[in-house]
Amino acid sequence: GRPSISKGELGRAKQLAEHNVAALVGYARRGIPIIGVEPSCILTLRDEYPLLLRSAPAAMVAEHALLFDEWLAAELAREDAPGIFRSADRELLVHIHCHQKALAGFTQTLNVLKSAGYSASVIDSGCCGMAGSFGFEAEHYDISRQMADLRLLPAISSASPDAEIAITGVSCRQQISHFSPRAPRHVIEYLSDALITD
Repeated sequence: GRPSISKGELGRAKQLAEHNVAALVGYARRGIPIIGVEPSCILTLRDEYPLLLRSAPAAMVAEHALLFDEWLAAELAREDAPGIFRSADRELLVHIHCHQKALAGFTQTLNVLKSAGYSASVIDSGCCGMAGSFGFEAEHYDISRQMADLRLLPAISSASPDAEIAITGVSCRQQISHFSPRAPRHVIEYLSDALITD
């Protein structure tokens, strides 16, 4: 429902929310976390669904909706948590999706990357300028580029060639790939790289 909300189609967003809550509430009732890797999608469950539906099932789904790195950080903090990472020992510059910065923060993202052995720091980047489909629209393309040029693209272009770029949002990855020679990867891909596999 996030695209519908972004376009002001709240009737359609409410229909999608009702459908998704009906599909997910059974998991929430059993205490099973509802995990996602795209901030706008999972945070829509958590933030907008309770406001759109004003129902106990929507509130229950929201309570169990977690970003993957939030869930993993909590799992790694348990006393009985097994060691799942070898030391990645690489430098990562991390661009955090705006929706995540606003509603969930990024401490957990850095914590799980550091648990995997990465030297991870957040790029002081503001917004990438993509903003969902905004940057894809012809009338907004130049504005989107200007937003990326404010802080994000200069930070990336001045970074060490050895530093890799990690992102938490797919639209951010598209924007960086489009306007720079760098090939950012999702945080979860870097975590996968660092897993102990034998």
